[in-house]
Amino acid sequence: RSFMGQCTRKMSTTAATLNSNMANATANSGLKLLVTKGPQAQKAVGIWLFGCAAWVFSMVILGGVTRLTRSGLSMTDWKFAGGLPPMSEEEWLLEFQKYKQSPEYMRVNKGMNLEDFKFIYWMEYAHRMWGRALGFVFAVPFAYFVAKGYVTRQLGVRLSALFALGGAQGLIGWWMVKSGLEEPASEYVEPRVSPYRLAAHLTSAFVIYCGILWTALSVVMPDPPAESMKWVKGAAKFRKLAIPASAVVGITAISGAFVAGNDAGRAYNTFPKMGDSWIPEDVFSMEPFIRNFFENTSTVQLNHRILATSTLLSVSALWLAARKVDMHPAVKSLVGSTLGMAALQVTLGISTLLMYVPTSLGSAHQAGALTLLSLMILLTHTLRRPSPALLKSLASAVKST
Repeated sequence: RSFMGQCTRKMSTTAATLNSNMANATANSGLKLLVTKGPQAQKAVGIWLFGCAAWVFSMVILGGVTRLTRSGLSMTDWKFAGGLPPMSEEEWLLEFQKYKQSPEYMRVNKGMNLEDFKFIYWMEYAHRMWGRALGFVFAVPFAYFVAKGYVTRQLGVRLSALFALGGAQGLIGWWMVKSGLEEPASEYVEPRVSPYRLAAHLTSAFVIYCGILWTALSVVMPDPPAESMKWVKGAAKFRKLAIPASAVVGITAISGAFVAGNDAGRAYNTFPKMGDSWIPEDVFSMEPFIRNFFENTSTVQLNHRILATSTLLSVSALWLAARKVDMHPAVKSLVGSTLGMAALQVTLGISTLLMYVPTSLGSAHQAGALTLLSLMILLTHTLRRPSPALLKSLASAVKST
């Protein structure tokens, strides 16, 4: 909502003075922009970056669906540049024969027919090619914007680092898949990828997504919404609470990767208790002790439950604190939306557990985690410290009134 529509005549005069002072400050290069060549260039780069962030978001969801449909181990080799899928019946039979030699086929999918194999193969193929397409969508506009002189050195370095991390993500993905193609230590163990490598793959995707989203926000919103010194001071106080809450959200999301890696969502499908007890007896049964937190199904699920509850409590505390702090109305509204998303995410998690992890709910839960993380990124970005140019303008506006 417009600030002008909410304020008294005196504050409207203050806002007018503020806008004039901000324009002068920006003209005097007091505000450092990530994109040069004017508002149109800024808009173009911003749209491109938000589009890339949305692409990464879809990649994470597609990866989750690939995992939930047990399609991730259907392709038993990897090429950096990719290649065409099987085009003839002979080529399909050749790929199927390769898969038949994998531990997953022999222990889980023995007797699978060719049509079923085609489904899981297409899922994994789509996931890999969607990632390669993202590289093209990122690199070509990036080169164009650099050639046009839109990109500052600071932005260029940041985007180059994100592009390099995106390239490494493909290698991390194959490193993860390769662990699932190895023979399990015991004949009673179901073949699956290493939970550590799955967590590394998902965490890397989250880092890329958050990096692109933060950069896109910085391009289109060089300064946070701060139209009075009271709001700036309120935001500074609130930021001290928002950053730890964001860390809790991030840690909870990463813990979900270990739940997925250990297939822990298919154990203890009750809530709030885990089976007949609050804490299973075998939570610390592994040696050395630290392994329990990453490999023990009971401990991994218990940790995720505790962290999810902590996330909901943290965001609830943020919402209560926001009601007592003098901040921009948009920030308070954003905190309310974040609380709603946190509540929805916990509900999705419980529903996914009780219904034995159906693909639809499992995918929605993963999307919810990334959506909640997105809202926390937006919140912390909105709460960052204003530029010296904006602070100077605010101080001048106060003096003029």
